[in-house]
Amino acid sequence: MYIPRKMKMTEKNNITEFISTYSFGLLVSSSLTGTHIPFVFNPNEGDHGVLYGHVAKANPHWKELEEQRVLVVFTGPHTYISPIWYESENAVPTWNYTAVHCYGVTKILGDDETKLALEALVNKYEANLIENTTLMPKEFLSKQRQAIVGFKIIIDEIQAKEKLGQHKSLGDQNGVFTALKESERDNDKELANYMKMRNIGTGN
Repeated sequence: MYIPRKMKMTEKNNITEFISTYSFGLLVSSSLTGTHIPFVFNPNEGDHGVLYGHVAKANPHWKELEEQRVLVVFTGPHTYISPIWYESENAVPTWNYTAVHCYGVTKILGDDETKLALEALVNKYEANLIENTTLMPKEFLSKQRQAIVGFKIIIDEIQAKEKLGQHKSLGDQNGVFTALKESERDNDKELANYMKMRNIGTGN
């Protein structure tokens, strides 16, 4: 991913928070096959962290994953930026966005590891649901696991980018940030909230 120096996110804690928040990623293998799935990220496993996920066994993508290097793309807030928001003249429209690319080698999980990965995924989004044995009896869950393939990606490289107009003048930054936070569009507000949280591109 092309990342100008000013747009590179390097802090481990910020990258971890980004992946955990925007955890629905695009898995791309060497054949350029892509699968959209939720991931669980363990930043403390291995040198750069490990991603856990699963696909349906009916999805042939899993057959080309074992011991192969793959890319996972996580996309955060993004939106259109109008040149009329700038203080400067002679501006052009652009698109501001946030993204993290993770590269690593995939290993297929056994049933016990897949069970633990699934529990971590469910607990991430709905704590204690896995304990609802009336809704999901153990025998039912065991049968459902037979229809999926769990895997982990041992990350060897992470590229993280925040294109938030931080290379612009403070006046231009302020104009864009003000327009985004006052907009009625959800994408605009989400990006403005992200910029405020990260204190990047706000003109302050």
